[in-house]
Amino acid sequence: MNKSDLIDGMAEDAGITKAAAKKALESFLGNVEKSLKKGNRVSLVGFGSWSVSKRAARDGRNPQTGKTIKIAAKNVVKFKAGSELSSSVN
Repeated sequence: MNKSDLIDGMAEDAGITKAAAKKALESFLGNVEKSLKKGNRVSLVGFGSWSVSKRAARDGRNPQTGKTIKIAAKNVVKFKAGSELSSSVN
């Protein structure tokens, strides 16, 4: 499923236009992004939660040359599925 498929499904399920569904989805994604940028956690009970974790700088290897390289520290987004979502796919 891609973004347009999701918009189509949302519009059909909610009985709204595709334009309204697209606006709602973009608003949701934008608000999740803003919250994560602030370092907050986003949690939807039963579905899952997103959080930001810091990944430390580390040494790595270039697989072609074998030369050691420095990999910079960065923040990464993590998603943990909720119990209802996990049980529904099993």
